[in-house]
Amino acid sequence: MVNRKKFLKRAVTPVKINAKADVEDLVKRMGDTAFQGRNLSEAVDVWEEMLKSNATVFFGLAGAMVPAGMREVMVFLIKNRFIDCLVSTGANLFHDIHETLGRHHWQGSHNIDDNVLKDAGIDRIYDVFAVEEEFNSADRYIYEFAERLDNRPYTTREFLCLMGRDLSKKGRVEGIVTSAYRAGVPIYCPAVADSSIGIALALKNGSDHLIFDMIGDVKETAELAARARTTGVVYVGGGTPKNFIQQTEVTATLQCKDVEGHKYAVQITADAPHWGGLSGCTFEEARSWGKISKKSSHVTVNSDATIALPIIVTALAKRMKGVKRRLPKLDLKASNRVSKRIWE
Repeated sequence: MVNRKKFLKRAVTPVKINAKADVEDLVKRMGDTAFQGRNLSEAVDVWEEMLKSNATVFFGLAGAMVPAGMREVMVFLIKNRFIDCLVSTGANLFHDIHETLGRHHWQGSHNIDDNVLKDAGIDRIYDVFAVEEEFNSADRYIYEFAERLDNRPYTTREFLCLMGRDLSKKGRVEGIVTSAYRAGVPIYCPAVADSSIGIALALKNGSDHLIFDMIGDVKETAELAARARTTGVVYVGGGTPKNFIQQTEVTATLQCKDVEGHKYAVQITADAPHWGGLSGCTFEEARSWGKISKKSSHVTVNSDATIALPIIVTALAKRMKGVKRRLPKLDLKASNRVSKRIWE
């Protein structure tokens, strides 16, 4: 007969409601439960572990998170250096620029006639509304900013760093791009053309348009991963940001660098692995590619990120209060060329 004791080491503990409890206390007790409540608690544990181990933390941001109200969460993560490198969709960065310039996203409804919204000049993102004219203002800012850049290729990190510097002087509120510039956190946008940023940059007539050095982005991020003492990853959704971060380990390996895959990994996703898409891909599958370490600490939270992310970050903030983190050295000076004309 199989010895059942080895399977029965920790009992499920029912959650007791305490009106005086804070978020961190609740999340900690959820670790004694099951399903996604337990995974939510483990996500805080893994993220805390990567911060205290001096890992270089890569964060992948996909989905319409800024329109859904997650800008301030991202700003907190950047300003407090809970992440060291951000890889984002172009859409999230465009919406961040839109809000930084003092514009808003509005609570709306998914149950509405979209033809009426079109006639009113309103764009819809599920139950979020945005004014098309205000988006056009953000387009204009991006276009005019790019017009002041030198005529040379830029990595997306360079482009967004320079924009962060410029936007810091013109913005109404703190945003992702501006806070990253101030904190020295690099932002990469591997699918920058697949967004309103790309649309704005395409408005210039003729062939003399801004050229992005995308391979430079690939080489830089692989170098960041290879030089790191150890690395951790946090993904909201999947898509291009997730794969771009995952491939840093593969690229570094092909460059004959000594890497073993990301050691810590957290992802929040509403997708499932059986469709074969990256958003639902498990960290176990990623091990077969060498993207995640064989000995990694990892957890997947199957949840809407607008629910899970603020809870996880709030609990993490409580745990890290008073903890002085040793920041990893990113060493991007060699690529930090600054345009001369833009500041004239």
